[in-house]
Amino acid sequence: MAAHPDDAELSCSGTVAAHIAKGYKVGILDFTQGEMGTRGTPELRLEEAQKSSETLGLSMRENLGFRDVFFLEDEEHQKAIARVIRKYRPEIVLANAVSDRHPDHGKGGILASKACFVSGLRMLKTEDKGVPQEAWRPKVIYHYIQNNFIEPDLVVDISDYWEKKMASIKAFKSQFHDPNSQEPESFISTPGFLEFIQARAREYGHKIGVQYGEGFTVERVPGVNDLFDLI
Repeated sequence: MAAHPDDAELSCSGTVAAHIAKGYKVGILDFTQGEMGTRGTPELRLEEAQKSSETLGLSMRENLGFRDVFFLEDEEHQKAIARVIRKYRPEIVLANAVSDRHPDHGKGGILASKACFVSGLRMLKTEDKGVPQEAWRPKVIYHYIQNNFIEPDLVVDISDYWEKKMASIKAFKSQFHDPNSQEPESFISTPGFLEFIQARAREYGHKIGVQYGEGFTVERVPGVNDLFDLI
């Protein structure tokens, strides 16, 4: 789940690509169209999201059309997300950082977490195309790390999928550095921003002894029944 198109690509697309390669079905639910962004247009962002989805090999991608910057953590928004959760029934949800430079990120992370919980409430009534939906609660939610440095609770090795991650990010070409662009410069369109993304991935990779990694925080302590799963 992502507050904006490109949030997931910047923060967890290596993890997405790694799991798709293992045969898992993965999708992205974007909350907004990023219409308050400095560069590009909502229509262009949707086109770029489609190209990125094809690059990653996603099984689904939907956009809820929430108001960028102004969406709320209320019943209406939680239920809209719950409908999608119940439709696709994911076991694991990756969501925005618990806090970040952009307020939509922390807000989106909280909203995703609340929606995952209420989706599991049997007495919450939702429908998909007029058909009543059954309750479904994902087994776990992990929050990816975005601009602000957060000490991760776990790190995923994405070394073999670094190039695919970068290709998925660059699908959003309206958002990043282009010396020929006439649009105003934004925080993420500066020449060094993608270098920062690479440096962050190297830093998290270093923590687990690999080239590139993506970090996540957890809402509850992960449990294993085999210590060798942690190697």
